[in-house]
Amino acid sequence: MAENTNDSAVQATEEELTTYTTETNAGAGTGTSAIAPGYGTGRRKEAVARVRLIPGSGKWTINGRTLEEYFPSKLLQREVNSPIVLLKLEGKFDVVVLVDGGGTTGQAGAIRLGVARALNAIDRDANRITLKKAGMLTRDSRVVERKKAGLHKARRAPQFSKR
Repeated sequence: MAENTNDSAVQATEEELTTYTTETNAGAGTGTSAIAPGYGTGRRKEAVARVRLIPGSGKWTINGRTLEEYFPSKLLQREVNSPIVLLKLEGKFDVVVLVDGGGTTGQAGAIRLGVARALNAIDRDANRITLKKAGMLTRDSRVVERKKAGLHKARRAPQFSKR
């Protein structure tokens, strides 16, 4: 068996990796975007979100409630906040959202698109390329398929009976 003679390099690398957790963002607040007010509208399924970005401390208000109250799921919180995290602008904007229609997932997708469009409107030169590459400026056009006559649902046919 061959022995590893380079133990010091491995040990130094392990020490560097353990200083960060999955929740920390080393580049938080280091984005190069302009900090100015902005507005964007997002839609997904039946949900419509009107988003206002105001220079501030990173406070979220969705229909008069905080982000954690409105979306208890960490997954939806992360989805809604993803355009800001992508551009490394955490803590630079207060976000005020009015959203209605649809369910929680549709509303989260609508808010994400609204935030991305607002960031794009604020500083098109700095933000558009990054947001477009990540696919955040594209509206998700998938909607529920309509029910057809003679079927139970859109595609579910009645059970076939031979006799």
